[in-house]
Amino acid sequence: MDSVTIYEKPTCTTCREVHKALTESRVDFKAVNYYVEPISKSKLKELVRKMGIKAPELFRAKEDIYKQLKLAGRILSDDQAIDLMVKHPDLIQRPIVEKGNRAILARPAERIKEFLSK
Repeated sequence: MDSVTIYEKPTCTTCREVHKALTESRVDFKAVNYYVEPISKSKLKELVRKMGIKAPELFRAKEDIYKQLKLAGRILSDDQAIDLMVKHPDLIQRPIVEKGNRAILARPAERIKEFLSK
């Protein structure tokens, strides 16, 4: 069985809900607080690829840093977006859950149930 990793911010409500769902499902998982253990550029690229999305889709548009950097409406390459998220982790949507060759943005938290059943 593939191992499960959750990339989270422990103070985030949705992250706590997913963490709880994983625990209650008795899933063996690793929790990574990406504010303590930053996600590397190569890992973030890998996660984006596994999610099947474009990197800018992972931006948290409601964050102050998103507004300060005037990212709304800007067209960025995946590399540019990933560089920004590595430099400013507040830009990363969370939680990201990875299992084997798949990953999802577990928003809403209920998405985790379907993800784990596959």
